[in-house]
Amino acid sequence: MPLLEPRPGALRPRDVGAPSPDRVSDERAGGTPEALRADLSELLGAEKVLWKVSDLVRYASDASPYRFVPRVVVVAEDIDDVSAVLSYAHGKQREVVFRAAGTSLNGQAQGEDILVDVRRHWSGVEVLDGGLRARIRPGTTVLRANAALARHGRILGPDPASAIACTLGGVVANNASGMTAGTTRNSYRTLSSLTLVLPTGTVVDTADPLADEELARAEPSLCRGLMGIKREIEAKPGLAARIRAKHEIKNTTGYRLDAYLDGNTPVEILRGLMVGSEGTLGFISEVVFDTLPLDRELTSALLFFPSLPAAAAAVPLFNEAGAIAVEVMDGNTLRASVSVAGVPADWADLPRDTTALLVEFRAPDEAGRADCERRAAEVLARLELVAPVASVTNAFTRDPGTISGYWKARKAFVTAVGGARAPGTTLITEDFAVPPGRLAEACEALLALQAEHGFDAAVAGHAAHGNLHFLLAFDAGLPADVARYAAFMDAFCRLTVERFDGSLKAEHSTGRNMAPFLELEWGPEATELMWRTKRIIDPDLVLAPRVLLDRDPRAHLRGLKTIPRVEAVADPCIECGFCEPTCPSEDVTTTPRQRIVLRREMMRQPPGSPVLEGLLDAYGYDAVDTCAGDSTCKLACPVGIDTGALMKDFRHRRHGAREERVAELAARHFRTVESAARLAVAAADTVSQRGGARFLRAVTGVARKAVSPDLVPQWLPRIPGAAARVLPDTRRVGAVAVYYPACVNRIFGGPEGEPGPSLPEAVVALSERAGLPVWIPRDVYGTCCATIWHSKGHDAGNRVMANRMVESAWGWTAGGRLPLVVDASSCTLGIAHEVVPYLTDDNRALHAQLRVVDSVVWAAEELLPRLEIRRTIGSAVLHPTCSMEHLGDTGALRAVAEACAEEVVVPDDAGCCAFAGDRGMLHPELTASATAREAAEVTARTFDAHLSANRMCEVGMDQATGRSYHSALLELERATRP
Repeated sequence: MPLLEPRPGALRPRDVGAPSPDRVSDERAGGTPEALRADLSELLGAEKVLWKVSDLVRYASDASPYRFVPRVVVVAEDIDDVSAVLSYAHGKQREVVFRAAGTSLNGQAQGEDILVDVRRHWSGVEVLDGGLRARIRPGTTVLRANAALARHGRILGPDPASAIACTLGGVVANNASGMTAGTTRNSYRTLSSLTLVLPTGTVVDTADPLADEELARAEPSLCRGLMGIKREIEAKPGLAARIRAKHEIKNTTGYRLDAYLDGNTPVEILRGLMVGSEGTLGFISEVVFDTLPLDRELTSALLFFPSLPAAAAAVPLFNEAGAIAVEVMDGNTLRASVSVAGVPADWADLPRDTTALLVEFRAPDEAGRADCERRAAEVLARLELVAPVASVTNAFTRDPGTISGYWKARKAFVTAVGGARAPGTTLITEDFAVPPGRLAEACEALLALQAEHGFDAAVAGHAAHGNLHFLLAFDAGLPADVARYAAFMDAFCRLTVERFDGSLKAEHSTGRNMAPFLELEWGPEATELMWRTKRIIDPDLVLAPRVLLDRDPRAHLRGLKTIPRVEAVADPCIECGFCEPTCPSEDVTTTPRQRIVLRREMMRQPPGSPVLEGLLDAYGYDAVDTCAGDSTCKLACPVGIDTGALMKDFRHRRHGAREERVAELAARHFRTVESAARLAVAAADTVSQRGGARFLRAVTGVARKAVSPDLVPQWLPRIPGAAARVLPDTRRVGAVAVYYPACVNRIFGGPEGEPGPSLPEAVVALSERAGLPVWIPRDVYGTCCATIWHSKGHDAGNRVMANRMVESAWGWTAGGRLPLVVDASSCTLGIAHEVVPYLTDDNRALHAQLRVVDSVVWAAEELLPRLEIRRTIGSAVLHPTCSMEHLGDTGALRAVAEACAEEVVVPDDAGCCAFAGDRGMLHPELTASATAREAAEVTARTFDAHLSANRMCEVGMDQATGRSYHSALLELERATRP
């Protein structure tokens, strides 16, 4: 056993209550049944089959209130894999569900048999015709696709609030629309073509001129069946008219029967039916969208009304004035949004009934925006608005920051309100539409119905299109609460259909919670056509049974998940999945959502259960060890859940007393440790240059086994050599700032073979050139930002170093009168923010007086205006670090780069490199996975420079790309050198 092995059982849940009724049963502890696992491993390869109980549990939850545990998870790499799984399922009478982002709100991404992950290997965007069209793979997020299109002044029509995480396969399969799409810009209207795999394995590219001919040969009965339903609908004018009328407002309930009216051939009909089919008719392997102009000239307002009906009454006025978006947020939503960063705190004091409309106009040019502002002003003059708190302006603005803040609050509806729900309650998100002219009436009726059933729901939605969302919270473990929810749903569905002739699902698609009410909305004739459509295309009912069609009237009450209490930092999580695309470990082990999902299942289990033991066995590596700890999940989460912080706490729990003492001793004697580390790096560099890389790998491998694989790093081939023993000589007299070279830049040198100064020499030289000299204290040796201990959960060592750092910085800066300039972004973040919880009360007061400035910000804001650019390079690619994202400093990095290069590129897939100090050396597979997409972009072309702002991140990118990254300040020094 390694000397410092983590304590087994340290992560065993504390204060566990009675076992939950929906806990995973003991017979599932072994994971996938052996026969099924063996079959699929032989068919696809063992690496594509996830079978452990922890794998099954982490895929069992999505953003919906449901939870179904699959028998096995398959990670498909290509269409061949998908076809093989479908063929196997047919032969074995099994069921298949496809899952991409798992942001669906109605359980569409869950299955009880074979679940196929079609996110991991399915991303990619190809811009066509100068941006007029885009070919997109189904695992690509809306945000990523729009980033590629923005360079061409184009954008996709669908714009769901979950664009940061939802993928285009799911958007099309659910016909998701969003803030502005309505019925004219949604997937059904803007999809040019798609490639699909039918349940039989037949592949159809609807853009292929020969597609109908080939489909008729491969699937003759399918073609006959589709054309037969088309003729039947067209022969009944009343039915055809009813279908058309149902889609005049937003509607995603059931299959798109208007596809039979819009399509003239089986392939054209299939293309329409696949939109909104929720994975029940086939797998969408590729889509081609017709894009829309990206109008960049905006004017927006957040307007406050005394009540929801009053706000709804104003919606038609803005529609008539040409607003592109009119979004509604009720008082519960506004108050809950206070948890979102940037939302005014005084919204918490808004009166109960206060409601706001977020109104936006967009135009292609300045003249168009001025005309929009004129029309908006005319509407404003007719409204009776309220300003119950000081932050309310009730005015239109052009300010991008203000507009972004409005949208951030609106898009956080589900997560912010869900995060504020009572602990232990399940969240239901409902989505319906009524004719826009009856929105005010529908709002009043909805509020009355909620009150009648004891719900105080939050309401928001796309008011311009008569589309409202509301959230309900109840305890799925209490039969009485479930019965209350069931009674409300029955009454709500009858109200929507019988009083308003509305859509029970406007944009979230039918899903498990609306499938039993399908016939209520559509009637028996149309509903039977949908069942026939399913049987024609999927006669064996292989694909996603019970997701869209279900004759069980209580199907929406089956599989409701309980939400057991977990650690406070993670307890508000509603499992929305917004965090997943930012997570460095998403493709190698688990995501933040999955870490929380697994923790909740531990809480459901009784002590000592075999399922609990299986989850604990896997959790150490899958969740704790391979978390980069970068906390980018906190940035993506609308309510700021920091799963990285939770994993650091878990690391601390796993430490034994011996490991904590060693870490504290290292902090107390860090000057010696620092010198030893520099000497070790120098020695290793010498050995490596003499052909001893294999020897170094062997030595570190032995040490990892002897001490701990999570403490001793592996030797990697591109580790830089040692830094100079002595820092540049500077003077305190006349200095305008204190320069703190981070310990990483005191231990490691710059890029191999690169002529020129070291980073400390460059910072000193640049500051001198700008007439703003800096001073390096002689006693910086032995100090550190404490991130080394913080990232590993060594609390005692963290406290020692955090307090030493602040005391030293306070003295160096003359009590905060001079700024402290730090030359590594992670260290800037550490000193500015992360040390605070570990400080004594006295040192917290000292820290409040410090001004901590990242060296790149120092250069961009203070030095650049005083420097002369003498030479530039052609192109530079940037790697913004996750610490810079937390600090909001990425703009400064771009500004410095743009001063040095004629072209500056930030890869669309840039993200955390997961090197995380030394974690990339502890777990190289983590960095390799995290950087794969960014590295592919970087290596697809040649750049003159590869720039970043943190030495270890630069090393991580060196490893990933084979290119040499260096600090943007080294490039600036070269550009301004006399």
